[in-house]
Amino acid sequence: MGQSVSPAAAAVGRWHAPLFFNGAWVDGAESFPVFDKFTGAQIGVAGRASRQQVDEAVRATRASFERERLDPQRRYHILHDTAALIGTRRKDFVERIVAEAGFPISDAETEVSRAIQTFLISAEEAKRLAGEMVPIESAPENAHRLAFTIRVPRGVVCGITSFNSPLNMVAHKVAPALASGNTVVIKPPQPTPFSAALLFELLLEAGLPAGHAALVQGPGAEIGSWLVDNQDIRFFSFTGSTAVGKLLQRSVGLRPTTLELGSISATIVCDDADLQRAAPRCVNSGFRRAGQVCTSLQRLFVQETVVDRFMTLLLEALRTVKVGDPRDPQTVVGPMISEAEAERAEEWIAEAVRGGATIVHGGRRTGALFEPTVLMGVRRHMKVMCEEIFAPVLSVIPFTSLGEAIDDVNSVPFGLAAGVFTRDVNRAMFAARRLHVGIVHINEPSSSRVDLIPFAGVKDSGLGREGPKYAMQEMTEERLITLSLENPR
Repeated sequence: MGQSVSPAAAAVGRWHAPLFFNGAWVDGAESFPVFDKFTGAQIGVAGRASRQQVDEAVRATRASFERERLDPQRRYHILHDTAALIGTRRKDFVERIVAEAGFPISDAETEVSRAIQTFLISAEEAKRLAGEMVPIESAPENAHRLAFTIRVPRGVVCGITSFNSPLNMVAHKVAPALASGNTVVIKPPQPTPFSAALLFELLLEAGLPAGHAALVQGPGAEIGSWLVDNQDIRFFSFTGSTAVGKLLQRSVGLRPTTLELGSISATIVCDDADLQRAAPRCVNSGFRRAGQVCTSLQRLFVQETVVDRFMTLLLEALRTVKVGDPRDPQTVVGPMISEAEAERAEEWIAEAVRGGATIVHGGRRTGALFEPTVLMGVRRHMKVMCEEIFAPVLSVIPFTSLGEAIDDVNSVPFGLAAGVFTRDVNRAMFAARRLHVGIVHINEPSSSRVDLIPFAGVKDSGLGREGPKYAMQEMTEERLITLSLENPR
């Protein structure tokens, strides 16, 4: 199984992310290095789980679920105390996120604040999880009966997360799973293992029974397939690419899943919009976290009568965006997750330019750093328009009528989130009803998100809902109870 170890000290670099299961920190069967996304220096090592260790981790969390059920008050206190502990370790989390994910300090700070909120919301929802009354007595010949539902935890929940939210995305798997009475196994992404490891330390410090959570590290394809094969896992919550999500869905059989997948998110700016409000928000939506968010603005539809005015404002806002070292407090856009991903984005832009598109801002790459890029003259068949670029690249598309813009937004197989800027409530509601996406933000861009909202996509963008209250409903079974009563004497 490997020796029991502490996550505190790394053999090479600053941090160590071992495995955690069955109440102990354990070395992986092998290990892998983790690198700073800006400097390229090794910042630590993480354990690589074997299949035996993955199976043992799942087995331990199932046994803990069967052995010790936590009542709602205890769940509340554990999650509430975890939120408080995250706050006390804010600096440690920020340093890890900046290094392992390449986020600028401001984005890392936001990530920590949101994770605290995710745990606090989940703590409160742990006290409110309940079923509903069913009016069975109104059915013919059933006046003597009562019926109601209860929410029952499924058992072992498996959370598989993505690099672009190394702390809060783990929180969105762990906190609702525990709040709804389950145990949980987490598989973080290989490039960003350290935030999850520190979070597990705090969960234990907050009083979580040691067997209730397990952390396994390693390559996604390998570890993921072993987790899917394990029939002791009763629910999967996955965030990642659409291709992998579809494969997971085909593999898990009848076991339920929540899938948060890819998108080619869009925002529509109408001619009556507050352009001075819209422009900086679109810049933030397109380029924060180097565009590596599933709701990052990739396609920006602007009504042709205001394109020139809007582009002036957009480019003015872009000129204040600093690109570079994520440890510089002035930096807004840091490196992408790898140089290979930056090279891919560069090639997609080159393909668009060869097809007639024009670069009106940016387009330059230095290693994994990619300057925020704005394209015009794009066509539907170009990769920048029909595939998720997951990079700081924004395509501006003029449109004549709102209906035309909505049709273009709906033309791709994805449907996660969209934004609409307009002062006209009729236009807003027309768009909200016609856009085939899971979330429509009026006078905010596509990437607007608050952690308590139901977060869900349609089409190839996902299945099920995130957000603590809604994830808890997914992670529990609804069970109907009926009572047949005698007449009182």
